[in-house]
Amino acid sequence: MPSAPIRLIVGLGNPGAEYEATRHNAGFWLVDQLARGDLRKEARFHALAAKARISAREVWLLEPQTYMNRSGQSVGAIARFYKISPDEVLVVHDELDLPPGAARLKKGGSSGGHNGLKDITAALGTPDYWRLRIGIGHPRELKLQQPVVDFVLHRPRAEEQSAIDEAIGKSLTVIPLLCDGRHEQAMMELHTDKKPSGKP
Repeated sequence: MPSAPIRLIVGLGNPGAEYEATRHNAGFWLVDQLARGDLRKEARFHALAAKARISAREVWLLEPQTYMNRSGQSVGAIARFYKISPDEVLVVHDELDLPPGAARLKKGGSSGGHNGLKDITAALGTPDYWRLRIGIGHPRELKLQQPVVDFVLHRPRAEEQSAIDEAIGKSLTVIPLLCDGRHEQAMMELHTDKKPSGKP
């Protein structure tokens, strides 16, 4: 049975110039590329939002402006307004458990301590939405003497940034498959070294 096409792509991050280049904003970076400058302030959704056409389908792009731990306020508001079900939602976020350069797609599961996911799960009433996890690495694995809270709110080192950018680039090529409901194919392409096919 085919999966429901994605109708809402949410990038997670913190608003404001001081957070713009920090690891916690990896979700914003991907949505910025999809939106190509079209994001507009939407007070009713507490977010920057844009309507995009991806793979001939209308998709909402969203960047909550509530700060990370209140992301659900924004996601819940737009999902209710447009009657978007949890399995039509893709949340793009930074992932400590993946190295820079890796990106993984999954549906459901725990928040893994990620406050943005925790709040979205509470707002949607279920963890059964799609997540696109952009690896930023863990300070311990990267041999950094830095608490996690501090690490995610700092900018990546140059070599990490370049690997993260590559992972975002590869992720962008499978977004059209997700908007078509071809989630299995998107996962296969993203999780292998094979060059992905589609274009956003």
